[in-house]
Amino acid sequence: MARTKEFSPDAALQAAMELFWQKGYEATSVADLVEHLGIGRGSLYATFGDKHQLYLAALQRYLETQPPILELLSQPGPVLPAVRALVERYAEEAAGDRQRRGCMVVNAAVERLPADRHVARLVEGSWDRLETALTSALIRAQAQGELSPDKCPQALARYLLVVLQGLRVVGKGEASANRLRDAAQQALAVLE
Repeated sequence: MARTKEFSPDAALQAAMELFWQKGYEATSVADLVEHLGIGRGSLYATFGDKHQLYLAALQRYLETQPPILELLSQPGPVLPAVRALVERYAEEAAGDRQRRGCMVVNAAVERLPADRHVARLVEGSWDRLETALTSALIRAQAQGELSPDKCPQALARYLLVVLQGLRVVGKGEASANRLRDAAQQALAVLE
């Protein structure tokens, strides 16, 4: 007779995501996971596979819990205020991150790329979606006369993508909120 699981795999995955987000992949041992998740090593392996598979599932969970940027940028009406709000939100979140966890996607990129092709696929997919959402929004802004016709929406989207990820990296340090806000405002100046 098969034993029933005495824990919630969903809650365990959430706890694993939190631990990997806080400590990173390399600094998180299987013993750390067993203790933090409150499950036995055998249950961990039977449910999630090895540490790497659990990390991938945790990173996927993180991606699924992020606010839908496309919805923010595709609202009817003027587009540039939504783009500005997005950039300012990234700066504020980075400045307000007292635990200095940063973004799990950025953390994964810094720690695992380019060697881990599975993590690279998730990270690149996340960045591609953000770039596509920004490009579409900036194309709309241009069509509505909010953005100069001599600007390249895709190049601007790529620039903003890099700035947004940079804000999250700098936010992991002891950067002042003013540094992050000033950088965000300078980035937004390219839209004028």
